[in-house]
Amino acid sequence: MNLQAFQLFDLPVIPRKLCAARLGGVAEWPKAPVSKTGESKGSQGSNPCPTAISLLPGSRLSLISTMSELKILFEDEYLVAIDKPSGLLVHPSWIAPAYTPNAVALLRDYLQDTVYTIHRLDRATSGVILFAKQKQVAHDMNLAFAERQVRKTYLCVTRGYTPEAGLIDYALKPIFDKKADPFADPDKPAKEAQSEFRRLGTIELPFAVSRYPSARYSLVEVKPHTGRKHQIRRHLKHIFHPLVGDTAHGDGKHNRLFREKFDLHRLLLMATELEFTHPVSGELVNLQCPVDAACDRLFQRFGWDGLYLS
Repeated sequence: MNLQAFQLFDLPVIPRKLCAARLGGVAEWPKAPVSKTGESKGSQGSNPCPTAISLLPGSRLSLISTMSELKILFEDEYLVAIDKPSGLLVHPSWIAPAYTPNAVALLRDYLQDTVYTIHRLDRATSGVILFAKQKQVAHDMNLAFAERQVRKTYLCVTRGYTPEAGLIDYALKPIFDKKADPFADPDKPAKEAQSEFRRLGTIELPFAVSRYPSARYSLVEVKPHTGRKHQIRRHLKHIFHPLVGDTAHGDGKHNRLFREKFDLHRLLLMATELEFTHPVSGELVNLQCPVDAACDRLFQRFGWDGLYLS
């Protein structure tokens, strides 16, 4: 991109397309109705944190955060998948005040029944996440994740131009939190971790960062083969391309640039696809989740439209 031609203009809001869930074919699922109630920013990494919940009579679950709406992506008798906004906790945590909204509590209220966690997304990460309605189904899906039978795809933005494609094979030491688990052994050996990636697009922006006269970024698709804590964030940092918006493993100068120039206050890491064999029916399930509206507008300004699910 010609730096002189790049302008910070406002584009109209582009409606998000309906996310498709394919179960042995293609099936489209209706959007949840929206009830706007309020918004704020969270305290962890300047990521948005939802502040209000609304359950409309006879409707799907609706929750508004600063940047995204929580939607049901897929639901049957055994499983339910949602589009988790950046900033929403998966379950209650000591890192947030009591009664902070979390996905488990919201789904429990929606289903009026117990819901079982199958896997995790970091609070700052958005996208598709799967839950079970039955304990045995949760056990079977946990096993599928542990045995690497579930295919996961993420989208992220990194500092600099990454290689066109590659496999990061770099063992990661477990991350322990002394407050959450004060008796954990901090000296456990590193565990194998692999992340496959390919670069989808690049951009050079006319903003000086540190000693460089301009700033370069990449749009990257990542397929982790393992599931270590902060794996994608740590692996991309390992190859010197940290994620934009990552306050734990990223570059503060570039995070600040995106806040100040684009009013973007989130980690640019999104879980966009989940594919697995249904634990009961045996059919192949492919769940796809678009990026949120704020990221979609930004990526279109960068000329990346058509390179990702929107």
